[in-house]
Amino acid sequence: MQSNRCEFKEVVLSLADFLPDDYLEAVCEAHAFLSGEDVRGLKSMATHPVSFFPVGFQSRLLSLLPKVGQKVCRHPVAASSRGATSRQFELATRTAMAPLSGLGYYRIGEDGRLYLITKSEHYHTPLGHGFPGYGLVERARRLGIPNATHNNTRGAITRLLEQELVAEANGIQAGDPAAMEELLAEADCGHLNRVLNLETGSLAVEAALKMMLARFYRPQGDSPTPKYEGRTPVFIVVGNDEGGLQANYHGTTILTQTMRGMWPEWTESASEKGLYQVRAVRPNRIEDFRTALAECDKQPYKVAGFFHEIVMMNYGARLLEREYLEQVYALCQEADVPIVVDEIQSCLWARDFYLFRDLGLKPTFVAVGKGLTGGEYAASRILFCAAMDSLPQFGALVTNGQEELASLTYLISMRWAKANAAVTSRIGEFYESRLREIADQHRQCIVGIEGFRHLCSIKFHDMGTAKAFAASLNQKGMDISVQTYKADCPPSVLTKLPLIMGQGEVEWFLDRIQETLKSDLPG
Repeated sequence: MQSNRCEFKEVVLSLADFLPDDYLEAVCEAHAFLSGEDVRGLKSMATHPVSFFPVGFQSRLLSLLPKVGQKVCRHPVAASSRGATSRQFELATRTAMAPLSGLGYYRIGEDGRLYLITKSEHYHTPLGHGFPGYGLVERARRLGIPNATHNNTRGAITRLLEQELVAEANGIQAGDPAAMEELLAEADCGHLNRVLNLETGSLAVEAALKMMLARFYRPQGDSPTPKYEGRTPVFIVVGNDEGGLQANYHGTTILTQTMRGMWPEWTESASEKGLYQVRAVRPNRIEDFRTALAECDKQPYKVAGFFHEIVMMNYGARLLEREYLEQVYALCQEADVPIVVDEIQSCLWARDFYLFRDLGLKPTFVAVGKGLTGGEYAASRILFCAAMDSLPQFGALVTNGQEELASLTYLISMRWAKANAAVTSRIGEFYESRLREIADQHRQCIVGIEGFRHLCSIKFHDMGTAKAFAASLNQKGMDISVQTYKADCPPSVLTKLPLIMGQGEVEWFLDRIQETLKSDLPG
């Protein structure tokens, strides 16, 4: 096994490397006044650097790899609280794997065993547990920078993040204020130049949906007449291979749930009353999209928007092909159809943070979040173009959405990911390539590999084999799961490796996969 020592580029930064000098000067002065502390000590703290992913930390993680699956605590939890959750959550809960502690790409469960988090804790810890770079967050807290704020008192860090997000979305280099001013002044739909700060991915996507609906219905009584008033909005989503709605996932609000087939009577009633409709198209079938557009973009209907992920992690990690998306985007632009690309799960894993940029796409909305805070906070964002900026002040309001320290975690994650984009891309490509090689060697049980780099699934011929494969790896200490909550989902085992895993750790995991396929499956 190769060591990841020096594999990743070293990032050593202080708060002063992120935040303007005059802002930090004022912060230190304000906290010195409130706390009575020496302002000189506070200023020293602001300029003292932190190593984001030190070699010693990496070496410690690597040294623990042979202990994955072993009981490493002599006193695991004997009888933890049952809790008081819903029946369905109770059925899905596995308390043995619930966390006692975590570090890097490891978690120790209540059973005292060491687990490798090969799903990045369901996608929201791409930099693992206890990422040292987030030490700057504690430094900011010590300087008295409050986390809690509100929409009308958005802090300097949150405002800085908003500009960083749109700069990266448009390929603007840091330190180019003229380009940023030009971008922010743009009023059409050419570029992403607006940000709403929310708390969950569901609310981010719902905000986009509201802005689309505002072209058909007034958000409040004094809103201007909508562009498509009187027509029935139709939302096109990517469905399953049979044309059903169940493959996509854009959140847990009622309207986004109807897009994946939930609340069927509600959806049918809304359609009958002409309120809105949902139309599914099969993945990567451009003829489906052409047909849907032709049928739904004429009186009394109008296509209100197209929602899509790029890697459909809730449908076996199905990857939407570049050529398909390019054709869809061209058709949408011609027909005045806004596009939402839902990157809640894929952002940060791409070379340029956003996977849509890797593909050269120009969406109207981009939903990001989840992994960008590294699991430290719940914080999502919806990026959109100025032409869609139609909601009143309370149209997409979340009290906790403007948290300053949450915004700082975004900036830290982005800075490390950008510095290591070449490394993580290479490792992700290696992982996907090797998975495909392994699949070719086991065609008797594996159909193929779906996904992209770190975001891959192993697709089996039958659900029984997929379950046995996942159970075997769980027993060996790998947190991996098979999708069983959708009846029409292909038998797929999902992985989403943390970006901090070096090639040596990836090879170790691939060896466990190979061993399991060779010796631990029925038949």
